Amino acid sequence: MKINTKVEEVLNKQINAEFWSAYLYLSMSAWCQQQGLKGFANWMRVQFQEETAHALKFNDYVLTRSGNVALEPIAKVDHSWNSLLHMFEETYKHECVVTEKINHCYEVANAEKDHATVSMLQWFIDEQTEEESNVLDIIDQIKLLGEKGEGIYHLDKQLATRVFVDPTQTPAP
Repeated sequence: MKINTKVEEVLNKQINAEFWSAYLYLSMSAWCQQQGLKGFANWMRVQFQEETAHALKFNDYVLTRSGNVALEPIAKVDHSWNSLLHMFEETYKHECVVTEKINHCYEVANAEKDHATVSMLQWFIDEQTEEESNVLDIIDQIKLLGEKGEGIYHLDKQLATRVFVDPTQTPAP
C-alpha cells in the first residue's frame, strides 16, 4: 500500500533533518580536528556517518512504500564553538530536538493508523535513547576531566578508537 501523504510529508522533513544533522557533525569533526583533538574529530565523523545512514534508512523506507522523496537544500550549520564542553552541550540539545522530530513522525503515523511506519519508527525512538545517553556520558567525562591536560588526552585517544558500524543494519539497543 502506498504511504499516506501526511506520513510521507513528515518523513521527508525527517530525511532532510537527518542530512542536516550529518552536516552539523561533519562541521564539528572539522572543528575538533582544527583544535588538535583527532579522537573527538573521529567520534564526530562517525556521528556524521550514522546520521547519513539514518537519512538513507528514511529515504529507502519512503521509496519502499511507493512514496516520493523530496530533498531540500541543507541549511548552514555552525562551524565553531566556544569550547569542547560547549560543543557537546550543543550536541546534546540537538539530539533532543531530533528525538522530538522523530516523536512527531511517530505521532503522525499513529494518528493516520500507518502501523508499518509506527513499527519502523520504533527503531529510531530506541536509537535516540542511545544517542542522547552517549553524548551525556561524554559531557560528564569532560566535566570530570576538564578540557585540558592528561585526562582529556586519554579521552581523545579513547574516542579515536570508535569505528562506524551502520546502526541501521542491526537491531536498536
